[in-house]
Amino acid sequence: MTRAIIEAGVVLSITAIDRHVEQLFEVLTRLAKAFAEAGLEYRVVGGVAVFLHVEELDPLAARLTRDIDIAVDRRDLDRITAAVRLFGFEYRHAAGVDMLVDAAQPHARSAAHLVFVREKVRPDYLEPRPDYLEPVPEFSPPVRAKEGLLLAPVADLVRMKLTSYRLKDRVHLKDLDAVGLITPEMEAQLPEPLRERLREVRATE
Repeated sequence: MTRAIIEAGVVLSITAIDRHVEQLFEVLTRLAKAFAEAGLEYRVVGGVAVFLHVEELDPLAARLTRDIDIAVDRRDLDRITAAVRLFGFEYRHAAGVDMLVDAAQPHARSAAHLVFVREKVRPDYLEPRPDYLEPVPEFSPPVRAKEGLLLAPVADLVRMKLTSYRLKDRVHLKDLDAVGLITPEMEAQLPEPLRERLREVRATE
């Protein structure tokens, strides 16, 4: 009986994970279509981008995320707002966060958070404010992933993760490094404060 209950729990957990992944990519696919039809630049960044880069090399090493982060140009914000509205999303700014919220599921977990190129990552994380803040990089040539999603290249993600340097950023860096995506050439191009952070990440279990 106990084993049956445990097995049922595992099945339910897997089902919940599958549903979450399906919902996450459904939101991303709709947003990508909205951006493409409006001729707007964007890059998927954050945990989803890390997940997809890692999954390409080792699906079993890819770590699930619940966050959707998209890099855009702030100068396009009015056009973005109009474009996504046609696909069921609304732009909102709350508690210092810019997001695109699915009107059918109006809560933060269904939202895509916007980060802006050429602007510094927000410093108000739970971790102490980093001593070294870099702007989000300009749009580099994208990596095209499943469903036509345009991802930020690994080099940009590494800089962003080392700049934010929260616990989840350090975990994402470990995931990228574990499958060989953080190359010596990439490391050599980092400024020394970020290289030091990468050494710290590698030194921890």
